[in-house]
Amino acid sequence: KTDAGLYTCDIGTDVAKSKVSVQEKPTEVTKQLEDKTSAAGQDISLSCELSKPDVNIRWYKDGKAIRKSQKYDLHQEGTRAILIIHDSTVKDS
Repeated sequence: KTDAGLYTCDIGTDVAKSKVSVQEKPTEVTKQLEDKTSAAGQDISLSCELSKPDVNIRWYKDGKAIRKSQKYDLHQEGTRAILIIHDSTVKDS
């Protein structure tokens, strides 16, 4: 159900009209990523909270896109976006 549409105020002898459009609020990060330190070989989990669920997000490392693979697991649980780095090495810093 949407509030957007044409609204009218009709008094019989005259009509006032208003076109209403509602802009969706942009998604925001409500909880930032936290810095992590880990021993080599450990899995590292990074997560952030978003203001809306099911948002299309992308993860990056040093400006390069991260894709789901044996190394990286990316998923979302409601408003939480999660990246898991498996079997971490010094190169993951």
